[in-house]
Amino acid sequence: MSSGKILVAQGGGPTAVINQSLAGVVLEARRFRDVTRVYGALHGVRGIINEDLVDLTRETSHNLELVAATPSSALGSTRDKPDLAYCEEIFKVLRAHEIEQFYYIGGNDSSDTVRIVSEQAQQAGYPLRSIHIPKTIDNDLVGSDHTPGFPSAARFVAQAFAGANLDNAALPGVYVGVVMGRHAGFLTAASALGKKFPDDGPHLIYLPERVFSLEQFLADVKATYARYGRCVIAVSEGIHDASGEPIASLLAKEVERDAHGNVQLSGTGALADLLCDEIKAKLGIKRVRGDTFGYLQRSFIGCVSDVDQREAREVGEKAVQFAMWGGRDGSVAIKRTGFYSVDYELMALSDVAGKTRVMEDEFISASGTDVTDAFRLYLRPLLGSGMPDAFRLRPSPVEKILKK
Repeated sequence: MSSGKILVAQGGGPTAVINQSLAGVVLEARRFRDVTRVYGALHGVRGIINEDLVDLTRETSHNLELVAATPSSALGSTRDKPDLAYCEEIFKVLRAHEIEQFYYIGGNDSSDTVRIVSEQAQQAGYPLRSIHIPKTIDNDLVGSDHTPGFPSAARFVAQAFAGANLDNAALPGVYVGVVMGRHAGFLTAASALGKKFPDDGPHLIYLPERVFSLEQFLADVKATYARYGRCVIAVSEGIHDASGEPIASLLAKEVERDAHGNVQLSGTGALADLLCDEIKAKLGIKRVRGDTFGYLQRSFIGCVSDVDQREAREVGEKAVQFAMWGGRDGSVAIKRTGFYSVDYELMALSDVAGKTRVMEDEFISASGTDVTDAFRLYLRPLLGSGMPDAFRLRPSPVEKILKK
């Protein structure tokens, strides 16, 4: 006899719309008569193995809607990357609580977790339906046109660079903004959507999809500064040399590494500072400033794409529908249809898990320091309505008297 119990959890970095997916799962599941309980795991898969579960069936629809419109992960998240043994423990808890549907909202690692748990259930002959719900500001899940969370983060980046450009135009100099993205440059490329006039920044964009040369970088900055009297630069944290070595580790005397041995790129302003130091030392430009877009764009309140909100809700709803009617496990994918609409498909977990999408060549300019119109057309509808605009004076010069 069916227990009618389902479990939902959130993993990886929070986003501005991940709670829309959570609300989509809970509210859609409660429409089905066969669902008796909707549980949530606190702090992702770690909450599952610790049996830190909450009963979301008892949440009011009104409060769920309020939470849905709130950034960050309402259930809490985790950076745990489960291996086979870890997933076996997850499955033991799911089985003990007679959970028959498992929804995990997350990125690449989360999709791989769902895949392993799904395989464990199949081997044990346990009737568990496992669905991965996409989420990542990096936009690097394969099979999807884009992923929930990315449009809102991209909106923040575009607006932030538009503001940095205005500041830089008022007090000319060089500005370096380092943006998240270890392997995929989508978020850094979004800075281009803040441009309005031909001489607006960012004037130079550097992505991890292209090899980075410090010498060429300095030459680009020098030429741009000579042309405009200023230079705004967007740089992905994942830029690397021809051997794949992160530039941050090449320039820094000491580098910090995470638990998985990767050079720590996020949450540090090292790369921006190092590049600024190189510009000052090699080009002799005095006014050089740098910022690091670390966690700001992930859960920034009040800068959310309405398109992103809507689609994040729908991937949660579609996940439940696929589980109830689809008869197979999988990962929900967003497919673009027309300009602009989307549809949703359920992809095989093996086609998504552990894989990384990078920016397509058609989105990157021949110079490697800008994006193409194809990328602008791709991203613009995702940013949603009400994008702020910037304007300029149309100065009428007054004839000089003393200094003719």
